[in-house]
Amino acid sequence: MERPCFETSDHDQTSPPAKPQLTFRSGRAICRLENSPQIILAAGFCDTLKQRLIILLFLALGCVSLFAGVNEDYAAKIAPLIDPAKLATLKERRANPRVQKVGYWLEMARREKAELPKVVDIALKSVGMTNAEAAKLTKAALLRNNDIASKLGCFDSEGLGEMRQGKSPTVKAGPYRGDQMSVDHIIPFSVVPELDHVMANLEFLPLRMNASKSAKITQRQRSLAEQFFKAGLLSKEGLSAVRNRK
Repeated sequence: MERPCFETSDHDQTSPPAKPQLTFRSGRAICRLENSPQIILAAGFCDTLKQRLIILLFLALGCVSLFAGVNEDYAAKIAPLIDPAKLATLKERRANPRVQKVGYWLEMARREKAELPKVVDIALKSVGMTNAEAAKLTKAALLRNNDIASKLGCFDSEGLGEMRQGKSPTVKAGPYRGDQMSVDHIIPFSVVPELDHVMANLEFLPLRMNASKSAKITQRQRSLAEQFFKAGLLSKEGLSAVRNRK
């Protein structure tokens, strides 16, 4: 960087000081003082500043592109696991291992600084889930499962290894330590079998809690059934089964 060059003109040095006014001309900063010498800073630092701003802009755009790529990469791994068309072909309770695998990939995405909500959005769009309410409910369930698994301490190396294979990891934190992290049907399978493979109805739960829950229908299940029906995830017959359950 060039050293500032000061150009002064003859002037009464005893004049009282005044507030400076800074203006720019052709890449040079000119500082004017009333009743004082004109000081010209000819270092060309404006041009340098512009160059730095351009570099920072390119770096910022590069980071945005990088994170966008990470989001898309992990969405591509999750999409086949949550594709409704593929889920519909599975046998009874065979969606459960997929929920574990989704949990693994979401945690890997989080560690790579991906934006989990965007990862899920991209995955849902890629499998053709155009119903906004169905996508919203599915997204909420997937992100909630990620939070549950984290709180249960299942994201250590051993747990992640199990989840990647679709197996239940061991709970390492909380009162259910040592238990398995199973996949629960929020609205019980015995009440509405048609929700067996609906991702929005599948939730991580310690195995002992899952077993003690049995086929109970609470206000949560009733409310969720109404939402599923409006989103096209539950038939009218299925909704009636939940409503009529004592």
